[in-house]
Parts: sequence; C-alpha cells; structure tokens
Amino acid sequence: MNVLTRLDAAQNWNQEESMLLDSVRQLAREKIAPRAAAYDKSGEFPWDNVQEINALGLNAMFIPEEYGGAPLSYACYLACVRELSQACASTGIIWATNFHAIKPLMDFGNEEQKNRLLPRIAEGGLASLVITEPTAGSDATGMKTTFTPDGDSIIVNGSKIFISNGDVSDLYIMFGKWSEIPGSKESISAVVLEKGTPGFSVTGTEDKMGTRASGTASLAFDHARIPRANLLCAPGDGLKILLASLNKSRPSVAAHALGIARAAFEDAIEYMNNRSQSGKRLLEFQGLQFNVADLAAELVLVESWLWRVAQLIQDDAPDVGIEASILKLKATDLAMRMATDAVQFLGGYGYCKDYRVERLMRDAKITQIWEGTNQVHRQLIGRSFLRKDKK
Repeated sequence: MNVLTRLDAAQNWNQEESMLLDSVRQLAREKIAPRAAAYDKSGEFPWDNVQEINALGLNAMFIPEEYGGAPLSYACYLACVRELSQACASTGIIWATNFHAIKPLMDFGNEEQKNRLLPRIAEGGLASLVITEPTAGSDATGMKTTFTPDGDSIIVNGSKIFISNGDVSDLYIMFGKWSEIPGSKESISAVVLEKGTPGFSVTGTEDKMGTRASGTASLAFDHARIPRANLLCAPGDGLKILLASLNKSRPSVAAHALGIARAAFEDAIEYMNNRSQSGKRLLEFQGLQFNVADLAAELVLVESWLWRVAQLIQDDAPDVGIEASILKLKATDLAMRMATDAVQFLGGYGYCKDYRVERLMRDAKITQIWEGTNQVHRQLIGRSFLRKDKK
C-alpha cells in the first residue's frame, strides 16, 4: 500500500458516505472515464454523464433534507469532486458548479425561496454562479450589470461571460449592481434568475483549450424581468454573499485540481513502471525516482490540507479565507506541474492525444485562473501578514 492509498484509507467516512463514494468511484471508472476523450474531442455537453450522476442522486448530498436533499459531509462532497474530476475534468466541473452556485441560496435565501427553488437542484437540476463580465474578472466590483426595481419586479440589464453551465442551467445565482445604491461595492446585490426568463439569452459558448465538454457561456440580459421575490437578502448585500460563497467554492476548485493531479500521477507511474530503457524500467533510474518523490510528497501534503480545510468548514470556523486561498493556490499549481511533468515523463507519447496526459495538461491550466487567479491568491495570502499598525 503506497502513501496515497494510506492517505485515502485514513479518511473516516460513515457507512452512508463510504457506500456513496464506492458508487461514485465505480461510475467514474466504468462509465465516465471511458467517454472523456471523445467528449474532449467533440466539445459536446456530456448529458449521459449528468444522467448517470443524477441516477445516484448526487445533488441531494449538499441540499438540506427539508428541501428534498439527503445531506452528507462537505469532505465527502470534495471527495466526490476529486473522483469525478480524475475521470473527466469537464464532468467534475459541471457537477461541482451546482454546489458553487446554489450555496448562496442555501446560506442566504429565505424560506420561501429555498422551498421553491432548492428541490429543483436536489432532483438533478443544473445551476450557475453568474459573476464575471468583460470589465469584471478578479475584481468583481467592476461589474456593470444592473438590477433596477420596478414594483414587484426587478429589471436586469447587462452581460456576463465565462459562466460555467451557463448554456444549460435551470437556475442562475447572479450578481449585479442595484441601480438605486451608489458605490461600486455598496451596490452589489444578488438575485436568482430562472431558465426561460424573457429577455435572457445565451449569446455563445467558448471553444476552449481544455475542459472542453464543460459549457462556458456568454449571457445577455435585455430588460429581463424577474420577480422581486428572487432577490437574495436586501439590496446591497451582494458582496457579503459573494465573499462567503467563494470561501466554500475554492476548496472545491482545489479538489477538482487534485483529481487532475491524481490522474496525471497515476498515468506517469504506470508508464514508468512498464517502459524500459537500457534494460531497466524508467522508475529504476534515480533521477526519475527523485522527481516522483517530490511530486508524491507535494500531493500528500496538499491533499492533507484539503481535508484540514474541509474540517474547518464543517466546524463552521469563523474565517477560512486564507486557508482556502492557500489550498486553491497549492492544489492548482500542483495540478499544472503534475500534468506538465507527466507529459515530459512520457516523452513523445505524452504529446500525442492517444495518451490522457496530453488532455490533462490542457485541463489543468484553467484551475490556476478561475475562482481568483493564483496571483490574486498570493496577494491575499501575503497581505494577511501586514501589521495593522504603521511604523
């Protein structure tokens, strides 16, 4: 039993979680992984994978029981993200995005909103978190989409880009500026927009380097009218909602990245155990052993931090922002390094699409960019050590 296997075995899942994880691993291994290359090539949305996931009732694991869910631990959710992403990074994104998107509604929605909207997700619906705009990426305060009150309605005008699941979602948790409140931060508000809303349209999807089967859409809102009842909290509460949500979604991005890293590491080890040069298996060469040792050590440490942050969130720790940033930063940098090294280990084969590591290298790159670029996370971590007093 190697160190990674021991780390997995050390997790204390209850019986229900263990049974679910076994089912997810079987699904990932037998159904999702064999389809991944074809979906990467075609760029088509993997509806059959989503149907298989829904057949397991996976969405229910992060929805409260009173709204149709069957909740399990946050750590178990992260483990599922990692397993699905190891099999197919696109499918991992699609499913994890449901949690990212719906968490603000669970944490900040009122009872009427949760009773009306959460059962759709528990039953297998798809959701999107709608933040990014052409002028607002890492700095969300630059968004220009407006929410204008009109009696019992809110009129939405603007556009969004790079929205995961944006072309297929049933619910959109959306951030914009409340027209009657001044200030770039103070005006940010959050609403729920439902599929089929008049004035809302999908204007295109991106042709991407990696995670090609995960839809990344551009959205337009032309006097889209939604009920005032779909406003989360009060006008101007959006930034508070957004920041709280990101602390829960960034560990999920880390789990996604670690799934890619695991896949790349396993492919590299398999190749180096089977490929021989000068009468020796590649993994018998000391130089490669040193490289593998460094990668394995970093993978163990980052995965251990994943479970540490998961426990903090389960314990309702008051502030996990820096811990989540460290996790996101290290996991995604590792995914890119692991995939790049795996391509190098496989040599010319690694550069060819017949081998999975070529796809994994393309899939890994986005993890360093979204949910805050890694440069932003380095800034957040570094400035957390600034003393508040000035000398």
